[in-house]
Amino acid sequence: MLANLLKPYRQLQHLSQHFSGIAPLLMRLILAPVMIIAGYNKLNLSNPDATFLQRLLADPNIVAWFGNSEWGLGLPFPDLLAFLAAWTEFLGGWLILFGLLTRLVSIPLMVTMVVAATTVHLEHGWFSVTPTNPDTSAAKVLDWLGFEEAKVSLENSVAAKQRLDSIKEIVEENGRPNYLYERGNIVILNNGIEFAATYFVLLLSLFFTGGGRYVSVDYWLRLLIDRKQRHLLPE
Repeated sequence: MLANLLKPYRQLQHLSQHFSGIAPLLMRLILAPVMIIAGYNKLNLSNPDATFLQRLLADPNIVAWFGNSEWGLGLPFPDLLAFLAAWTEFLGGWLILFGLLTRLVSIPLMVTMVVAATTVHLEHGWFSVTPTNPDTSAAKVLDWLGFEEAKVSLENSVAAKQRLDSIKEIVEENGRPNYLYERGNIVILNNGIEFAATYFVLLLSLFFTGGGRYVSVDYWLRLLIDRKQRHLLPE
């Protein structure tokens, strides 16, 4: 009886393997544009006055930000680290897009996300955009579980709402609200680790799943290599 009940489930499970590449594909489509443009903006590629070799290097402004300890990250060897970060994101993003060397390139990209989270975003907490309604903030769930940091976050949401309301009042009285809100509402940027952590989790998943069945270059290369190896085996 139990075997008969499980049979449809096993058939569905077998059928679903043919669609297992959908999730990795969607993750790649989310990650790739973010990584590509992040790396591109760290490089000199768009500088028309730079020589060919200079265009391959990190933008001087990015190098200065990496190295300055007063208003930047204060990292050692800023020229080298900026160069490595830029090309890891730019080239890695293209590889992720096509699903080529997916597992391999996920490793340095994960390292980049960890560095970004710990050096740029960690001091600002979790949220990238500050929640202004404590009743709908995800921190409320953690507050139920007794996390003190969540209570602080909820209090911050109340304070942020007051400031956002003040901004809106000033705009209503002195600005052009219809024009200013035409493309979307204003928010308070928190710049927390939310995006970096999310991208890290997506990359971690790709490290274990690969680029995806049928939808990545990795899959077809592996198929081609396996076929060649079978032909080389003695009969």
